[in-house]
Amino acid sequence: MDKSLELLKKHWGFNSFRQSQAEIIRSVIKGEDTFVLLPTGAGKSLCYQLPALMTEGVCLVISPLIALMEDQVKSLESKGVKALLLSSKLNRHDTIIAFDNLMHGNFKFLYLSPEKLQSAFIQEKISQLPLNLIAIDEAHCISQWGHDFRSAYLKIPVLNELHPDIPKIALTATATSVVKQDIIENLKLKSPKIFTGSYYRDNLDISVLKKEAIRTGILDLLKSIDEPAIVYVGTRKNTIQFARFLTGNQIKATYYHGGLDSKQKSEALLQWKEEKTKVMVATNAFGMGIDKSNVRMVIHAHLPNSIENYMQEIGRGGRDGKVSFTYLLYNENSIFESELQLKKSIVSPEFCRSVYGKLNDYFQIAKGELNEGVFDFDPQEFALRYDFPFIQVYYALNHLHHEDIIFYDQNPAKTSRVRVIENNSKLFKVQSLQNIQAQVLQMLLRTYGGIHDQFIAINESLISSKLKQPKEAIIRALKRLDQDKVIVYKKSVNKLKLNFLVPREVNFIYHTIRANITQRNKTKKTKSLALHDFIKNDQTCRQIQLLNYFGEKLVQPCGHCDVCRSRENADKIDYKELSDQILSLIKKHKTLSIHEMGQFLQIDKEAIVKTLQLLVERKFIDLNLQNKFYLIT
Repeated sequence: MDKSLELLKKHWGFNSFRQSQAEIIRSVIKGEDTFVLLPTGAGKSLCYQLPALMTEGVCLVISPLIALMEDQVKSLESKGVKALLLSSKLNRHDTIIAFDNLMHGNFKFLYLSPEKLQSAFIQEKISQLPLNLIAIDEAHCISQWGHDFRSAYLKIPVLNELHPDIPKIALTATATSVVKQDIIENLKLKSPKIFTGSYYRDNLDISVLKKEAIRTGILDLLKSIDEPAIVYVGTRKNTIQFARFLTGNQIKATYYHGGLDSKQKSEALLQWKEEKTKVMVATNAFGMGIDKSNVRMVIHAHLPNSIENYMQEIGRGGRDGKVSFTYLLYNENSIFESELQLKKSIVSPEFCRSVYGKLNDYFQIAKGELNEGVFDFDPQEFALRYDFPFIQVYYALNHLHHEDIIFYDQNPAKTSRVRVIENNSKLFKVQSLQNIQAQVLQMLLRTYGGIHDQFIAINESLISSKLKQPKEAIIRALKRLDQDKVIVYKKSVNKLKLNFLVPREVNFIYHTIRANITQRNKTKKTKSLALHDFIKNDQTCRQIQLLNYFGEKLVQPCGHCDVCRSRENADKIDYKELSDQILSLIKKHKTLSIHEMGQFLQIDKEAIVKTLQLLVERKFIDLNLQNKFYLIT
């Protein structure tokens, strides 16, 4: 038996490979650089894990998410394979021990983040390892034109200097042709073998539905299935609200977002994986590495940022090959919110220049000077001091970080957190007092949604500004509320860390970064427009639209998306009979709206609209000021 098939059977329990896995594994074993573009759920991790087991040495895996790496390590260990994750939880002493184990303990895999790779100490240790393969997972993160750009990925080519002869494999589930080329160039892959699987998932039933009452629509959809489902929402607050709404309507739900600590995330994920809860309500933080085979429904209650995000998220459904239903529910408010969020995220190069200049003022750095110290940094306090909108400061800092002008640690675990634990009667009593504790409590309850249900990150400087009280007084009030067991207050141990990477030359830096920021903004707008076009295009098969976006052609319509079903139903409609029914209804009820006609007729709304247009054109009916149709006599 072929050794790869033997290992596949031994460790994974499969008798044969899927799609192009066997060809990819052969390419890696030959020592060739390899680029792999396979859809979510196609078994990409096997493409580097199995060949690494067939070769002496350690496979280094670069991956963007701790949770994803933890899952991979647990999965390998369950197969009897020794793997190690180098996380920030390990101190220097533990890290040295970990590398000793990698050298002498028969470990086959080392997982670490691209940020961890930037440490000179880690690089030195990696240079001493007997590597057999370098795997870069979620490789689209290296492209500035991709949907999950991480500037730390651009540092990965340092591995070419540490291990110039070790083959590399780059893997992703979503990449346009531009992003694919970006990955190959930025990782410096040498004449790579390229493997591209189809994006087409014939077991995904895709529907885009306009719903005025989105919550009610979700409830109706979820009642139609008994197996697990995912509901994607736009904000952390909405995860709590939607989960509470579903639970209140006899559908067990939990929630997941980026603000939860690791224990809360693990508990929520475990409840859902073990099917103690049916529905996971989540932001897009619930994504990479979520591997559950029997997800029967994926619902979007908001508009994703891009088609790439949308494809990844609906790809969580139907990994067992059975039909999974995906729904994107939207209304005019959804589109407005999406456009507003896009507008907030677009910051001009000129605004970035202003933020950079004020940062230097804030830390008293003179023109031409490079202060190589590491500063404690509170971005909200900074935004308040210079009267900048905080959300725009956030995006400007991201641009400056991506352009290697500054480096700042955004670890949310370092922010202060609060949870309200007292009941309503006690809260009312405290709020009625005429003191600063009452003011702070009122501010917390008004400003931070979900603060009763979980720990919420707060900013003492922001509260200080709103209440016009010294920050020290706010902290004392929070501590007093904690002592009185009204809240639990976990004060941040450290602020965010920021350091400057170049000397202060504001105009030079502006001209250096202007083109990249302008292009990045243009890319955001283009991706948003493509997603909106997809939603509004109810004439072309959904699968054809999605595949066209990624440069792939589908010869025939899928036959089972909302567009295909609508066309099939329209072909069956007798428009003469429908016209007679509509005229009869209007005659009976005097005036009727489109919505009311839909309730009476219970057929495809598009067919009703088409028939009404014909009747208006032929002057049988007309529309009054209340948007209702009436007979022309």
